[in-house]
Formats: sequence, C-alpha cells, structure tokens
Amino acid sequence: MPLRLDSRNSDFAAAFTLLVDARREADEDVSRDVAAILKRVRAEGDLALADFTSRFDRHDLNVSGWAVSAPECRAALDGISSTLRDALELAAARITAYHEAQRPADSDSIDTAGVRLGARWSAVDAAGLYVPGGRAAYPSSLLMNVIPAKVAGVGRIAMVTPTPGGEINPLVLAAAQIAGIEEIWRIGGAQAVAALAYGTDRIRPVDVITGPGNAWVAEAKRQLYGVVGIDMVAGPSEIVVVADAKNDPDWIAADLLSQSEHDPTSQSILITDDASFADAVATAVARRLPLLATQAVAATSWAVNGAIILVRDLEEAIPLVNRLAAEHLELAVDDPDALFAQVRHAGSVFLGRMTPEAVGDYVAGPNHVLPTGRRARFSSGLSVLDFMKRTSFLGLTPQAIGAIGPAAVALAEAEGLPAHAASVALRLR
Repeated sequence: MPLRLDSRNSDFAAAFTLLVDARREADEDVSRDVAAILKRVRAEGDLALADFTSRFDRHDLNVSGWAVSAPECRAALDGISSTLRDALELAAARITAYHEAQRPADSDSIDTAGVRLGARWSAVDAAGLYVPGGRAAYPSSLLMNVIPAKVAGVGRIAMVTPTPGGEINPLVLAAAQIAGIEEIWRIGGAQAVAALAYGTDRIRPVDVITGPGNAWVAEAKRQLYGVVGIDMVAGPSEIVVVADAKNDPDWIAADLLSQSEHDPTSQSILITDDASFADAVATAVARRLPLLATQAVAATSWAVNGAIILVRDLEEAIPLVNRLAAEHLELAVDDPDALFAQVRHAGSVFLGRMTPEAVGDYVAGPNHVLPTGRRARFSSGLSVLDFMKRTSFLGLTPQAIGAIGPAAVALAEAEGLPAHAASVALRLR
C-alpha cells in the first residue's frame, strides 16, 4: 500500500521530510560500473562498443549494422497506420511551434557612456540525442529532443538508441524520419553516451548530449558533464496531483498510474483535502491496476513509492508542492491559476481538471524532458537554449574608454594586476 500522511497528525512534519528526502536514484555500484564503461570506451572506441552491445543487447554490430539506414526509416514511416502517422505529425508540428517561440533574440546597443554592448546567440555544432529503447521505446522522446535542436539550428544531430536483438521499434524510426534525423546508431547504455562524448573511429564527438535513459545513462551523463554539455541528470519519473473532491476519482487514479507505469522507481503522489476522496482514489487505483498491461511495474511503483497526503485545505498543499519540486504537477481544482501563482518549484504544471499530464507527454507542445529528483528547484525542462550558447561582445571608442577606463585602472591596481591596469591606461593617454 502507498504511504498515507495526514497534516493534522503530530508526526506529519517528520514523515513528510522523509518522503521529500527519499532518494530513488543510482547507487555507488552504478557509479563504479559506469566509470569503468566510460574508461574502456575512451581507450578502445568501437571495439568496446561492439563488445558491450553484444553483451547487453545480444547482437553483433558488424552483422546487424552499426547505423540505421535512411531506407529503413522511410519504410518504418510507410509501414505505420495513418492514425499513428497523423498523431506523430501533429505532435511534431505542435512541439515545433512551441519551441520556435523560445528562440532568443540577439542584442546590440550603445549605452550612455558610448560603449557598444551586446550578445549573439548561436547553436552548438553537434548534438547527441539518447532515445530509450530498453524497458520501453518512446518516439515521443525522440521528437521532444530533436525538435528543439533543429529549431536552435544545430548542424549535426547524432541519435543513439539501444536495440535489443538488433531490432528498433518501428515507431521510433518513423518519428526519426518525420524529425529528419540522418545519423542513427544502434548502440545504447552508458557506452553510447561515452561514444558521443569522446568520439570513436566511426562516431564523431558532439558538443551536447540530451535525452532520458536508465540509471546507467543518467550516471554517464553526470560523469561526462564538462567533456560535453548535458540537458540534465534525469532520475525516475514523478507526479504530484493536487485534487479536490469534485474530481472523478477514476480520472485521478489514471493520472497517478500514468507515472507509476514508467518504472518501479517512479513516484506518484496525491494531495487532497478530502479523506473520502482520498479513499475513493485509492480504491480506483486498486481497481485499475489489474487492467493494465504494465500492472507489475505500476503496482510496485505505487506500493513502494506512492503516497496519499491529506491536508486541511488546498492552500496548505502549496508549501508541500514547493518542497517536493516535482517533475510534473497537476492542479485539478476549480481555480488552478490561484494555486499556480504560488507554485515556485515544478518542472511542468498542468492546469485544471481537463489537463492530464499524459497529454503533455505527446502533443501539447511544451517539452516533456523535465527535471526530476527535486531538481526543479534550480533547473528547467529541455528547451532550445540547451542547444545554444550566448557570446557577449563590446566595442569602445576613444571617448568611451575615456569615460569608463580610469575606473578599470583603479580596480586592476587594487587587485594587484599591473598588466591589466596598463592595458587600459595606455589607451587613456
């Protein structure tokens, strides 16, 4: 059974703190294993990739092929139903439109001292995209990663994906065709992240690596940050649903299970001000679980990591929401904007009873690659900016350096840097 907490109980503060601080992520063994994989890929390159793929994905890259060909992607797109193709194309169009609005503007101006100041945005040269293919294959994740890179103007996009038995989900290939990806490698795991970061004889290195994966993939990205840029260190999926008794308990149960079914380490939390509604949702979850093809995963997640929290009123829920800083937050209430105005920490927020988190996973437009593990306190979801960098620039005339140069000289001398002072002072004469 999931954890049950009541804010009226004397031990609530301590129990809630334990819930907030609970970690569901990689342990030291994963860290050590990943470090060894990265070291070997850096030293042995393609030989290491072939060996790891044979061991973990059970196929020979030299037989099944290292890269996925363009005809394979076209055939995959042609082979899916028109309904699925339309859905992927709708998703791609909406994701593109949302992310195009994120493109930052360059700036160039002259201030009151006559100094020209500005910033220019440019895309990275190459991006690597990790698309999961182990427990489940997600064409939606492919679109969510590649489209911001395309909108940013990245010149080269290299995709890696695990291929158990050498096979790739045709929907993933169909999505790749729609997104226009031309470089796809049949490798996954920490070794694929290492190949993108370090490069091998076959695979050229990239500048940024994005995309979700298992604990080994997340740990590889963490260890390689600095060698390459990364979007984030993503952990198990999570959702917090704030709901009153006016909701259909079956709807809320489905929302909670939509995250529980991702992985046994995922977390779903309900916060409500009505005890009878809390019981009704718990009953609805128990009723829906046996109907899911993902029952085993969802049941474990709900029993081990799930929680139902009873509060005096929904205003009391907001401080709890901000401490949890969840990846997904649903506000299933009459006036979600009133609560949303008080939310400071959440990866993405879903407003109102008719906005299930699952719609955001696919076709709404905002990115579904979001910070987990309370990282929404200091980070954001994947965006166009993850594939861009800002270069500042400035230009001074004799009059401008005359206006601000003496202050620079004074500060340089105070810091004990005479060459700094001289480089400015010489221009003041």
